[in-house]
Formats: sequence, C-alpha cells, structure tokens
Amino acid sequence: MTRYENLATLLAERIEQGLYRHGEKLPSVRNLSQEHGVSISTVQQAYQVLENLQLITPQPRSGYFVAPRKAKPPVPAISRPVQRPVEVTQWDEVLTLLDARSDKEMLNFGGGAPDISQPTLKPLWREMARLVQHNQCDILSYDALQGRRELREQISRLMVDGGTVVDPEDIVITNGCHGALSIALLSVCKPGDIVAVESPSYYGTMQLLRGFGIKAMEIPTDPDTGISIEALELALEQWPIKGVILVPSCSNPQGSIMPDARKKAILSLAQRHDIVIFEDDIYGELVTDYPRPRTIKSFDIDGRVLLCSSFTKSVAPGLRVGWIVPGRYRDRVLHMKYAAIGSTVPTNQLAMAAFIRDGHYHRHIRRMRQFYQQHLETYTCWIRQYFPCGICVTRPKGGYMLWVELPEGVDMLCVSRQLCRLKIQIAPGSLFSASGKYRNCLRINCALPLTERYREAISKLGEAMHIAMEES
Repeated sequence: MTRYENLATLLAERIEQGLYRHGEKLPSVRNLSQEHGVSISTVQQAYQVLENLQLITPQPRSGYFVAPRKAKPPVPAISRPVQRPVEVTQWDEVLTLLDARSDKEMLNFGGGAPDISQPTLKPLWREMARLVQHNQCDILSYDALQGRRELREQISRLMVDGGTVVDPEDIVITNGCHGALSIALLSVCKPGDIVAVESPSYYGTMQLLRGFGIKAMEIPTDPDTGISIEALELALEQWPIKGVILVPSCSNPQGSIMPDARKKAILSLAQRHDIVIFEDDIYGELVTDYPRPRTIKSFDIDGRVLLCSSFTKSVAPGLRVGWIVPGRYRDRVLHMKYAAIGSTVPTNQLAMAAFIRDGHYHRHIRRMRQFYQQHLETYTCWIRQYFPCGICVTRPKGGYMLWVELPEGVDMLCVSRQLCRLKIQIAPGSLFSASGKYRNCLRINCALPLTERYREAISKLGEAMHIAMEES
C-alpha cells in the first residue's frame, strides 16, 4: 500500500473504533503531516480517500469532520433451505444475466468479473504479444492432455501458500474453474445422483448440476464460517449423497471463510460416509489477510478431495486457464477431459507461466487484495447511505462480492427487471438457490469502478428497494 493509503486505513480504523466520534473535528493537515512524518500532499490524498468513503466531510475554512453515519446493518443469519434433494431451476433467469454481458451500456453489478484494468497486468499482455509474434508453431499446435508442464510447475509452487503440496504431474489444466468443476462432476457422478451444496451457492455451479441431471441438496450455510457440518451430517444419514461442493475461502455469494477446524471436521465426515469433496478454491488467493487460508485439499490423505481453481477471478476471466488436482480420480479426470474438450489452448498457459515465474503474479495479487478490500468498504458505505433500513449485509474478508438480504416479501427478481430498463443489472438471490429461494436477496459485484456513475447507480438501486419495501 502507498503512504496515503496506509494513513487513510489508520484513520478509518480510528473512526470505526470510536476514537474520532461523529461530528468531531479531525486533526489539521499540517498536524497530521508532522505527527506521521509524511508530506502535506500525502495527508490530503488520505483525506480524499476518506471523503470518497463518506467517512469524513470537509467544511470550508474549518477543516475535516467525522461524518454522521447509519449504524452498520447486521450480517444475515444462517440460511434455511429446503431439506430435500431438488432439481435445479432458474436457467432462464441465469441466461438473462449472461446476456447482459454483451450490452456495453449496462452497469453490470450482477456479474462476477474482476477488474482487468490494473497496471500490474501489463507484463501479462506483453508476454502474450511476444508469444504470438515469436512462438507461432508452439502456440498453434495441439496441447498435451494434462496441459503445459511449465504452467503446472508454477501452479504447484503457488499452491504451497494454501498448504497444499502437490506434484505437477498430479495437476490437470482446464478451461477455467467452470471447466474444472465440470470435469470433476463428470468423473464422479452420473444423472440422478445427489450432490450437497452450500446454500446460497454460485448459480454457475447450480447450472452445472442441472446440465448433468444431478440433484442438489442445499445445506444451511453461515455467512461467516460456511456450511453447517451438523446439517450436512444429518443429510448424509438420510440421503444417498455422492459428494459435496464447497467454496471454503471467500464463498460465492456470501464471502464466508471456513476455519481450519471445520475443514478437518468436514473431511472426517466425508471419510466416514465415503463421499467426495469438490473444493472450489477460485477466490482463495483474494483473501485479504496473508498468508491465505489453507485448502481442504491440504488435509486430504486419501485423495477424495478434487480441488478446482483458476485465474478467472484473480487475474482475468478471458484467459480461461484453470486446473484440477484430482487425487484418486486422476485417470478418470484425464479421460473426461479428453472426452469433453480434448486439449486446452497453449498461448494463455505459457503466458501465465511466465507471469508467475517472473514475480508479476504475486505483485498483482498483493495489489488486488488491498484494492478489492477498499472497494468492499466503499460499496458498503454507499449501501448504508442509500439502501433502506432493515437490511442485512455480509462483511467478507476477501474477494469482491456483497450479499444483501432484505425483509421477507421483497421480490428482487421483480426489482431486477425494473432496473434493467435503467441499464442497471443485479443478480437476484433466487439465482443462487436450486429451488429459487432468497428472492428477497441480491449479490453485488464490488470490483466495479468507484466513480460517480456507479455511486448514482447504487443510489437508484436503493430507491427501487425503498419502493419495493413499501409495496411489500
């Protein structure tokens, strides 16, 4: 972080802790400059950050004052989904959300794309251009079925941060994490099987189950610590569940981070009932604190955890570079990859291998962790300012998604259709449930720019919610 960002963070913490109270005047620019040994321009930049976060307000000829603020909305309670296997629905609504990607005028709060405008990505674009110019024979040839050895070696090194020690030979490159999960499910399950999922859960994962004819068993999930082990155990005793899909680090959409003790407990439960764990680690690198959390795979001793991940959220979705660590299912996974997609494209694999090898990836990730944390804080402030009282909002410690829960009776699917006429796209909560629950919820992508245009869009979204609550 830069000096002004460090100073802004320190002052924000003091405000949150009540050391500077609402309406209280803050130290002058000159006094802060002397106290912290920084330039006046650094203090001015820090105050500008706090002003953008609406933590402080300037008063002409008087200085800066702590802004009056709404109380923090509570975190949503643990979910209560339907306690039986169901066939996944909501495809038409998901298709509408996906179609919005092609509308350049749409402000897409509903998508899950990261920010790809950062200068730390420039070395990657240069490497891709170099490969296209100088390695045409290599990049236009068939790829090895497992993917490029150079990339698998670099991924193996990256995984050590998550406590996972794996040989490059035990990694299979895929077309993104979506492709990895697809191959993993095809390798283990057949139509009619039941798979347990967190609830709410990412709509893309839900639609994979729908496409493969697999039923979903939604399990209550805490927005802070993840899936309920007790509810999962009860479901395993009642139903012939084949496996469970988990996102233990920055789950989508709630942003929960599962403690290590719960990861071990779930692994023990999976061993006892002889089921598979499909671990989606796509947001693991974006946890704010370092070192990042351990994966469930790092505790796996009998190969029942199939770890899936990609660079889609941490770098760029268009790369379509993902991977799977298949454990005991390696041969089956290779067969399913060949049957489903054949080989993967070499260009982006080689570019990512060089990006990691030369140290650019770690610099980019360090920047993005802080970048997204600032965005989450700013969007949360906007939500507190413009959204009605009576809502609940998650407080993720990483990633860039916020989950907002409104009172029962508010239909965010109807609100979403109205907002589309204003060129504002959101992801209504019903998309994140196999049975269409959570109609009173929505997910917001906070990777979008912190500009006046997006602040106004959040304001319009708040207005629509006020009306929906009055009519419910």
